[in-house]
Amino acid sequence: MNPVTSYGKLYLIPTPLGKTPSNNSLAESVIETIHSIDTFLVENIQSAGRFFQWIKHPIPDYQLKMYLLNKKTKPEEKNEYLSLFRNGNNVGIISEAGCPAIADPGAEMVKMAHLRNIPVVPLVGPSSILLALMGSGMNGQRFAFHGYLPLDKNALRSAITKLEQDSSSLKQTQLFMETPHRNMVLLKELINSVHGDTRICIAVNITLPGEQIITKAADEWKASKLPDLLKKPAIFLLEAAI
Repeated sequence: MNPVTSYGKLYLIPTPLGKTPSNNSLAESVIETIHSIDTFLVENIQSAGRFFQWIKHPIPDYQLKMYLLNKKTKPEEKNEYLSLFRNGNNVGIISEAGCPAIADPGAEMVKMAHLRNIPVVPLVGPSSILLALMGSGMNGQRFAFHGYLPLDKNALRSAITKLEQDSSSLKQTQLFMETPHRNMVLLKELINSVHGDTRICIAVNITLPGEQIITKAADEWKASKLPDLLKKPAIFLLEAAI
């Protein structure tokens, strides 16, 4: 490839966490930067096209250069994408929702960019993980994100027990998530698997209509009417009593 000085930059482009009629999460400077780029690596071309229309990209979406970058993208395809940066061409990565490279297939592309000295520029935008932690009242000094927990019921219980033990021994907030249609299954298993004084936070519909961030001890959750989390984007947080 050409010398480093001929490379463009890799921009990590945030997107809203869900459908909103107006922009309440992206800075104008971020949108201006996106408007200056015409080459993108995207998880889904159709939804990316809708995003470009939503931010009124000056180039029609059918004229933008969009390449698929998802869990099915082969290593050789990712290597080919590196040629997109030649001649100073800037490239943007867009996640389906939130910030790229956080629980997202874009992370591997960022790693490859660093290995080739391609400048990486993360743009400011909504991260459901950090927003949930900020609003939870839990330890923001030490925390760990675990992505999705196991589907198997016994494995899930073991995972929750381990998270609670780690939270206690490391004085650490534990964050995790579930697919929206299984949120209620996880919540019920969670409140029944931990000690009564362990705190659990549910952050649902962050930045969207109907946003709720609720933190209670497990025993309090058991005595409460559970919120309806079905088919709603949610982040779960756990903090053992100290």
